[in-house]
Amino acid sequence: MDSLPRSFNANKHLKEQFVSNLTGSSMLEISALLTTVPILVLLRQSICFQALTDGDTKETSLKKNDTAIVAFKNLKAYLATLVMDFVFIVLPTLLLFTVLAEWIYVWMILLSLLLIFVIAGKRSPHSPYLEGPKSFRMSISSYRVAMMFVTCLCILAVDFRIFPREFAKTETYGTSLMDLGVGSFVLVNSIVSRQARNVSSSMDWWKAALKSTSPLLLLGFARLVSTMSVDYQVHVGEYGVHWNFFFTLAGVSILTSTVNVPSKYSGILGSVILVGYQSWLSSGLNVYLLSNKRGMDIISRNKEGIFSIFGYWGMYLIGVQVGYYLFFGNHSSVMLRSNNGTRIRVWLLSILFWILTVLLDRHVERISRRMCNLPYVTWVLAQNLQESQNQVSTMTWIEIFQSKLSTFVLHRSLKRRTSLFRNLLPKLLAILMLSDYVPGSKMSALEKAFDRNLLASFLLANVLTGLVNLFVDTLFASSVSALLILISYALTLSVVMGIVDFYGVRLKFW
Repeated sequence: MDSLPRSFNANKHLKEQFVSNLTGSSMLEISALLTTVPILVLLRQSICFQALTDGDTKETSLKKNDTAIVAFKNLKAYLATLVMDFVFIVLPTLLLFTVLAEWIYVWMILLSLLLIFVIAGKRSPHSPYLEGPKSFRMSISSYRVAMMFVTCLCILAVDFRIFPREFAKTETYGTSLMDLGVGSFVLVNSIVSRQARNVSSSMDWWKAALKSTSPLLLLGFARLVSTMSVDYQVHVGEYGVHWNFFFTLAGVSILTSTVNVPSKYSGILGSVILVGYQSWLSSGLNVYLLSNKRGMDIISRNKEGIFSIFGYWGMYLIGVQVGYYLFFGNHSSVMLRSNNGTRIRVWLLSILFWILTVLLDRHVERISRRMCNLPYVTWVLAQNLQESQNQVSTMTWIEIFQSKLSTFVLHRSLKRRTSLFRNLLPKLLAILMLSDYVPGSKMSALEKAFDRNLLASFLLANVLTGLVNLFVDTLFASSVSALLILISYALTLSVVMGIVDFYGVRLKFW
């Protein structure tokens, strides 16, 4: 009589080795990858802008209690819009991150040139330009969505051989696309958090902490139980034996709720925590955390996840003050409230964190996502702030360009062309400098769907990733099969989240 299979996951150890001992890629390559995504979004907006408004008709129709037939027609139009978003944004992104990744610099240049031709061929601008901090807030919203979708694509793609190994998480030191994604998730959410917006809770601190952390703890234990029950592959060097990212988020939430610091001073506390934690690492803690030796106690078995909380907490606190300082603070100075003031502040912060990153990486300790050390935190801050500041920083050059160009404007046709470039060229140059989303431009239907259910989309992506790994031998799938699976996965994720958003479902976990 045949015995029952010992594991649901026959190639568990092979899959774990496939994502182990990786060294990452350069920060320049990561920036080039991130640049392509907003270029694709702009191409979608420029080529098929009219379709972006199709999804809005369903909101009006549903509010007016229209007939079921009308609602069905709107759903068809909405799904058609989602498919267009998928074809112009998601599918090219998937190809660029997998089978075309070897030529990422070439594709970045080609896409940029295509965007130039598309913009030059348009007769009139289609979206207004917003001034000041509000434009940054819209950029942050778009960037959050892009970060989440790239994360959702990568968590499954990394299990296939068509996904370059240098984009996967590093083992000890180094930088990679997936390394940046983890920190960006914490940072971007801290920038728009309740603390950054200076919104106080009416509940006691412990009740607020319980409300915000209990869903994360439940998700963490649910993931732990599910992975153990099906013997799912877990890279122990990432967080530990039992730890996962949901527990890290819960730990950061508990610490932030317990130590209640005003938004304008949270960055000071975060800096103190990070400096102290880095000193501890340099004194020998890094050797302990990077060692493969583990004891039987709970701390030793989950040392990476537990100790890295200090790094993520410090990052979160700095992100809170950055969000308050840039977007939500009530600045008394007219200069600080103006577009120029916002421009200068983000420029200075971005340059400061890049300088710190280079110095710390060379003279203190190399960047390590595994430990969430100080160089890693400054790198995440520098890269994400750079993404946010490109639009307003390039506006200075655009104003100079416009003043010079106006001396050559002699005909009405040229004046109309100047109006075009006044609105669209800043977007293009912002993209070329490094990825940024166009403040003031209309978000696509797919972006709206993910923005309104951000954590739910991440949970669905994790469930779909688990199902694919249980029923597909990802290690030995051919390139064609892997690509078809990833396209089906991305399309399923997009359609499901789109339908959820179409019917007005908002999945709030706290």
